[in-house]
Amino acid sequence: MGDLWANCVFFLACCSGFCFGSPNRCDEVRKVFQLRQIGPNQLLPLSPRPGSDLQVCMSKNLTCCTKKMEEKYQVAARRDIQNLLQTSSSGLKFLISRNVAAFHDTFEVLMRQAENHTNAVLQELYGDMADQAVGPVRELFTDISLFLLGSEHNVDDLVQRFFDALFPLVYNHLINPGLSDISPGYAECVRSSSRDVRPFGGVPSLLADQIARSGVSGKLLLQALHLGIEVINTTDHLQLSRECRRALLKMHYCPHCQGLTQSKPCMGYCLNVMRGCLASMAEIDTHWREFVRSLEGLSARMHGPQDLEQVLLGVHTLLHDAVGHAQKNGPRLSAQVHKLCGPPSRRPAQSVSIQRSSRASIPLKALVRESGDSLTIRRREFLNSLRLYRTFYGGLADQLCVSELASGDGLSCWNGTDIVKSYTLRVVGNGIKAQSANPEVKVKGADPVINQIIDKLKHVNQLLQGKSIPKLGSLDQIETGSGDTEGRYSGDCDDEDGCGGSGAGEVKRKVSRVSKLSPDVTGDHKHHRHHHYPPADDSEVEGRSRSLGLAGAIWVLILPCFHMLLAL
Repeated sequence: MGDLWANCVFFLACCSGFCFGSPNRCDEVRKVFQLRQIGPNQLLPLSPRPGSDLQVCMSKNLTCCTKKMEEKYQVAARRDIQNLLQTSSSGLKFLISRNVAAFHDTFEVLMRQAENHTNAVLQELYGDMADQAVGPVRELFTDISLFLLGSEHNVDDLVQRFFDALFPLVYNHLINPGLSDISPGYAECVRSSSRDVRPFGGVPSLLADQIARSGVSGKLLLQALHLGIEVINTTDHLQLSRECRRALLKMHYCPHCQGLTQSKPCMGYCLNVMRGCLASMAEIDTHWREFVRSLEGLSARMHGPQDLEQVLLGVHTLLHDAVGHAQKNGPRLSAQVHKLCGPPSRRPAQSVSIQRSSRASIPLKALVRESGDSLTIRRREFLNSLRLYRTFYGGLADQLCVSELASGDGLSCWNGTDIVKSYTLRVVGNGIKAQSANPEVKVKGADPVINQIIDKLKHVNQLLQGKSIPKLGSLDQIETGSGDTEGRYSGDCDDEDGCGGSGAGEVKRKVSRVSKLSPDVTGDHKHHRHHHYPPADDSEVEGRSRSLGLAGAIWVLILPCFHMLLAL
């Protein structure tokens, strides 16, 4: 008994010298835990401990992790991946959102140019009548603008309303002019008769058709781009399945439990985990490629009668034709109006000078074509940039592993259990079907949220290709802005995983501008690696492994001594 007591005292003394005379191997884990703001430091053990209570980061060796740490690590792993997804898509998102804003601005500039040019031509041709036509012209272009930006205006109605307002002016100044203007009541009667006497022939129908054709194309382009932003927002805030979250924890933070805070996963291991986690996202690839091709096809068709810029800047020509037709048929129109409204009723002559003296106060600008802001040029530049992202979703998992997550070739790496020279298990492909053989992540099936966004892409692709022609005003069904992802979960969730407080949050309709990334997201990234945590070298691995073995042996020797002390 005395000898055993002496041996225990000796071992306890040795242990004291080991623990306090050399650095604690959990100190590095503590530093990283604090640096990445994973959780409070009180969760960390003071020294390595058995990990029998761990559910994912299990190991035969002693561990620097507790069950609470494991839960915090799982939340951190999910947050890290979602941040990477948002960073990876930020260049694409910025490209689309910037051009949506630019197209809106170009539309506004185009509307002002077309309105000013129409007024200037009318002023040159018809003098006093043009002064009174400023209001109807402004209303026409305002209605067209609202139609392009998503309102449910009926193009036939807004065009006919303009020509109804124009007819009393043409009648008063060109068909049946007098010493003074016709009275407001008589002008209203003339306006009401417009649809019966059809003073402008087929011009109103022609203009409405041109605006509808070119306007629907421009409107569809904008709303398709809004859907593109929605796709990105949905995938940025993808809710990961429970199996995926556990696999990410195992890949990212289980090495920390063994003191390997600077290790990186093997390339094949990373590909299996990320291809499993992003399997549903990879299903978007085919439809996203078609989306880009369909936008190119729509842009190619936007010329001639479907070129919005050409149509709007040519409104004045159709107005000239319409007024000419009314003048040519003046006697007939005058007789028809007389029959419907009676002889003209006119204002007192003195009111005419007051009405017509306002011409000088209306600033009319001639057309100034700014080719740099032209819709055609802007569309071409945008599509040239978007084409670089056509394979974005098909290669996203690979891109993340190559550029951010995995260890470089020839370096020791983490395989989910230990530090090895290379990963030896089978590496599966992308997509849902390929995951049946995935050794790292069990994929149950397609994500319902991703399926919804794929259905929207299919629908808009048909519209862009002209296979499905929407009724005017019905395009809003595909424009939901910035995604409907809040509160929607694509994987099963439990309290253990901490899903309650780590959702995507509100995805705002307005897309904020983010820093632009390199457009070449589909090429070779081996020369653009950003290692925040350099991979562990062989000496570090070997040293820490020896520490683990020695600490384990000492623990086995100490345990009987504690039992003896308790017995005494």
